[in-house]
Amino acid sequence: MRLLAVWIINALTLFAISAVVDGIEVRGFGSAMIAAAVLAIINTLIRPILVLLTLPVTLLTLGLFIFVINALLFLFVGNLLSGFTVSGFWTALLGSLLYSVISTLLAGLLLRDREVA
Repeated sequence: MRLLAVWIINALTLFAISAVVDGIEVRGFGSAMIAAAVLAIINTLIRPILVLLTLPVTLLTLGLFIFVINALLFLFVGNLLSGFTVSGFWTALLGSLLYSVISTLLAGLLLRDREVA
């Protein structure tokens, strides 16, 4: 159930970002759901490999190169899917930053476990 809730939150986040950022287009909630799923799969399978391969550059930039990796993956998914488009690198950088921050905050606020003292 939690996985479904996170998936929906991520899709809603993509949908909201497309309304705010020029150059990011989501053609419907179904497209947002597919894009959120593809982003999750790519971030789970490909991103760790890219982070490992670019570790020297990441260390030299004090971790800032991670933002470039995130933007490139965001742009890749935008080019891969027909219902989700990203116009360029800088748009992808802004979109990936907003996507990470907003989806993390929403998931943390809405899905936090209730602790009993």
